[in-house]
Amino acid sequence: MNRLEICKRLEKKLTDKRYEHSIGVEYTAACLAMRYGCDVSAARQAGLLHDCAKCIPTQEKLERAKKHGLPINASELENPDLLHGKLGAYYARTKYEVENEEVLSAITWHTTGKPAMSLLDKIIFVADYIEPNRKMIFELPEIRKEAFLDIDQCVLHILKNTLEFLDGKHTVIDETTKQTYEYYMQQKNEPKE
Repeated sequence: MNRLEICKRLEKKLTDKRYEHSIGVEYTAACLAMRYGCDVSAARQAGLLHDCAKCIPTQEKLERAKKHGLPINASELENPDLLHGKLGAYYARTKYEVENEEVLSAITWHTTGKPAMSLLDKIIFVADYIEPNRKMIFELPEIRKEAFLDIDQCVLHILKNTLEFLDGKHTVIDETTKQTYEYYMQQKNEPKE
């Protein structure tokens, strides 16, 4: 399916604000892909589709994930909105004809991250956080700059800020986010050979 067809479908499925965000993530992902030598077309596609399941009502996300046999962890049971990445990857494959496994992985993990992310996974994770339409959040200008200097450090910075923010709100923190943060902290602290 070409970009124009995807955009037409997304405009019907997403709120105006979410659609604008998706275009912003597509644009930012393309910029990061050029910077780090990643497939620009894959980055654009993943960026455009990363939130394709975001506007499905909360409980319906859970029902649809169960219906499609998607794995659901305890955090996602407690907060089904966390399922929009997994559900989004499922719909990217079945409704938007995406066959590229790297694109599907990047959509799946764009919210929580995961240990040992691919470059495209990191690009979508970061682009979702820093795209131009994002409201100003703690340290965003520094994180935006860091994204183009050291993507691994940027991923770690986003994970740290996300965990601190969620902890301060006393809300559900997905285990995968914690595991991802611990993984990248360990990577950072391991001596370079």
